[in-house]
Amino acid sequence: MPNSFTGPDSFYSADADAWWAAVDKALKGSARQKLYGKTDDGLDIAPLYERRTESPARALRAAAGDWSVVQRVDIPDPAEANAQILEDLEGGASGLDLIFRGAAAAYGNGIRVDDLSGLDRLLDGVELDLIDVRFEAGRENVEVFASILALLEKRGIDPASVRLTAGFDTTGWVAANGVALADMENAYRHFRDMVVSAHDFGSPVRALKADGRIWHEAGATPAQELALALASATAHLRLLEGTRLVPEQWADRISFSLIAEADQIGTIAKARAIRALWAAVLDGAGLPQAGLPLHMSTSYRMLTRRDPWVNLLRNTVATFAAGVGGADSICVLPHTLAVGLPDGFARRLARNTQTILLEESNLARVIDPAAGSGAIEDRTDAVCEAAWGLFQEIEAAGGLFEAVRTGLVHQRISAARASLSKNIATRKRPITGVSEFPDLAEKKVAVLKSSEENLAGVSGPREDLPEPGDGERFTVLRKLALEGTPLNELGMRLDLLPRDYSLPKLETARIAEPYEQLRARAEAFEKAASKAPSVFLASLGSLAQFSARATWTANAFAAGGVTSLGPAVYASLEDLVADFRKSGAVLACLVSSDDAYEAQAEEAAQALKAAGVAYLYLAGRPGEREDAYRKAGVDAFVFAGCDLLALLKDAFDRLETREGVELTDLEVQS
Repeated sequence: MPNSFTGPDSFYSADADAWWAAVDKALKGSARQKLYGKTDDGLDIAPLYERRTESPARALRAAAGDWSVVQRVDIPDPAEANAQILEDLEGGASGLDLIFRGAAAAYGNGIRVDDLSGLDRLLDGVELDLIDVRFEAGRENVEVFASILALLEKRGIDPASVRLTAGFDTTGWVAANGVALADMENAYRHFRDMVVSAHDFGSPVRALKADGRIWHEAGATPAQELALALASATAHLRLLEGTRLVPEQWADRISFSLIAEADQIGTIAKARAIRALWAAVLDGAGLPQAGLPLHMSTSYRMLTRRDPWVNLLRNTVATFAAGVGGADSICVLPHTLAVGLPDGFARRLARNTQTILLEESNLARVIDPAAGSGAIEDRTDAVCEAAWGLFQEIEAAGGLFEAVRTGLVHQRISAARASLSKNIATRKRPITGVSEFPDLAEKKVAVLKSSEENLAGVSGPREDLPEPGDGERFTVLRKLALEGTPLNELGMRLDLLPRDYSLPKLETARIAEPYEQLRARAEAFEKAASKAPSVFLASLGSLAQFSARATWTANAFAAGGVTSLGPAVYASLEDLVADFRKSGAVLACLVSSDDAYEAQAEEAAQALKAAGVAYLYLAGRPGEREDAYRKAGVDAFVFAGCDLLALLKDAFDRLETREGVELTDLEVQS
């Protein structure tokens, strides 16, 4: 057969009018509006976009080539962590994200070092001048930073050759912990001193971090995350204004870190937007434009403890989006992180998620592959506008710290979190493997044993340290670290200063936790009652009539760990009732088509209640027959869009009361 391809004109094509005409035909009179959607920021999502023929390149990495494959390091024991680090680097990692104890991102784990020797053991055999090094240590950030610089000095490594990024985000820490110094200028003096000292030492460290993770994990929308990261970076500019660094150096001391999640288009747009937003800030401040090395980490908020294998898919979409969006470095959180301390296998999968996209898909070979896409360009413009509006509101309130202190930031994030929680509860935002298609027979994944050590009882910093000035104090800290002084003697002494505990505190949680708590409640119930929580599916009519709703209903109850018994085709109502009595269940749910309900539901409800059903559900919206169904004995209705979380919690309350089971909070939340 001859090749019929003669050029681009041979492809089928259609203009927008023809496309909409076909859509209207398919909709059969329904409104087009049903095809439109909204993002978490309330931005419009259209069903069709036109190509942008002229659009600026936005996903521009600071340096040409692949993004840096960053591996998270959080194993507590330095020697064990070192063995894993060497394996990670040999396996393809080009950067490390060192998560120390006390860091907000440690999630109960974190590297534990007491002095320079511990840090030296952690990084034994690591060529620090050949990789990207990031670290976060929470309240021990200063001590760890001093020790890292001391380690460079001990090893004779030129500080200028090490690409180092620190985790200092003062206002983010205040917002997350709900506490600040009564006079925050005391803290700012320490940070200015530290930045100047590192500069004099010759380190180009990006010491001040605009961290989107803090806000994202509390429930912030993409536009809110952008605005708050931008406000944080602007606050850092003001802090640097009080140092002797020249203005041209300020932007180079600030890093940006944003979250990549399974919202592919949203993540691409967010990554592309931040550079345009930061350029606008620098322009408004009269500062020269500077490259923005963008780091992105996959979302911890989106990870699930149940069916964690689905996290591999979430991470892949998030990483793809971060790469397309132009991230300079990416850290993929291991898929088992929500379960416990990830082992080497989970870490390898996290690393290889990036490696495959780079080496096999060649994702980094194209500059801004999303450029010209109408959907992505529109989302980028819209999220830029929304973020800039909130950023201006924060600035008008006096800057980020004042917006946090007065509760403005918390009010906005709380409203966003409430909206997200509602969507999770009603499954408008489904969570695969948890609220949708849960596996009640899943096997546990392997994780490492986590240390139970805490930070209580550590001694305070030395009292013979100079006050922060023009780098004098931090320089002394670095020298003391080099001499082997314990980390807990190298602190900032801020604990001794008056504090303000009246600030609101950000609440954080993974989005799957409410359902996971129900699953834990189900397991605790089974252990206490010697039987699994269950619901009897009272199927009416033929298989064709009840099959779809029965499958949907079984999945809905399984989201809370409730096992469904049935369904089956029954020759008579008496057979159905007899099967219910044999099941041992106390909850039942009528499942069938609307036509079958109209003909049989009321009689079946009365018979089931007479047979001992303690609480009776009906699958589907009742419509005009709700009163009749309730009079017949139906207590509640299960349908797409109902508050499934509330329904399942109520079901457990009834089951536990019926069986005389009393569960502790620890059992329910484990």
